[in-house]
Amino acid sequence: MLQHPAPTAPEAPATPAPFDRIAVVGLGLVGGSIALAARATWPQALVIGVDRNAVLEQAMVRHAIDVASDDLMIISEANLVLLATPVAEIVRLMPRLPDCVRTDAVVTDVGSTKRAVMAAARGLPARLPFIGGHPLAGAARGGFEAARPDLCVGRLWLLVPGADGSADALGKLTPFIEGLGAVPIVVASAAEHDRMLALLSHLPQLAASALMAVVGEGVGAEGLALAGRGLVDTTRLASSPADIWRDICATNADEIGPALDRLIVTLQQLRDRLTAGEEIDRLFESAREWRERLVADRA
Repeated sequence: MLQHPAPTAPEAPATPAPFDRIAVVGLGLVGGSIALAARATWPQALVIGVDRNAVLEQAMVRHAIDVASDDLMIISEANLVLLATPVAEIVRLMPRLPDCVRTDAVVTDVGSTKRAVMAAARGLPARLPFIGGHPLAGAARGGFEAARPDLCVGRLWLLVPGADGSADALGKLTPFIEGLGAVPIVVASAAEHDRMLALLSHLPQLAASALMAVVGEGVGAEGLALAGRGLVDTTRLASSPADIWRDICATNADEIGPALDRLIVTLQQLRDRLTAGEEIDRLFESAREWRERLVADRA
């Protein structure tokens, strides 16, 4: 176990800490950013980090956490447990929590798909109520090196309540999320979350990655040197690491598949009618209208 003295806390914190012992399991981009933000927002709270030793050392140097270990038992006294590993690992960790966490605690996650996670959480005891979580925040690069305390500021944080006892847990978790600068939004069910995110997040990621691969393989390094900002902007997501997306695809394949089918149908129609000006007009007009709505909603 690693420990270091906490920086001097402000004499009067702006808001009381919703949780005074916060465990973050997985200090990648999102988990690391949440740890940094929680420690800056509530310096009186203890932030516990669980990850590989190499990552923990970086987190300690940047004062993201107060206590660190690669052993999950370090979270035994936490009253908030935030699982920020890839989805498959979240599912694997869930059965271990009752033995590792000795106190009553709210448990949540930041996984990009929810059905498999919520199903695994059904086995938790009543003293560990689970709220599915998904902050809609990310970056082109992953890992703790890319973590920053403002990652979630102004971003939506989707929440899927669990079974009995989740109402109280939701009431405790909401001020934590708001304290980090995010906007909590309750989604009706894990199925609805996964259906919507297949179109809103998973499809754009796969489309951007496929587009970049096709273009790169088609023109090579010398050809890419001639590319303008359009290609750079369109393929920003193509820098995302594959490890997280393997689990997302595996746990939401039944929703991502139909989303890809819809895109393929549209592309095939475009392919078949490239010389039909009215088809080009229709596609571009529809895309422009939806794009304006997308941007307006964020103004």
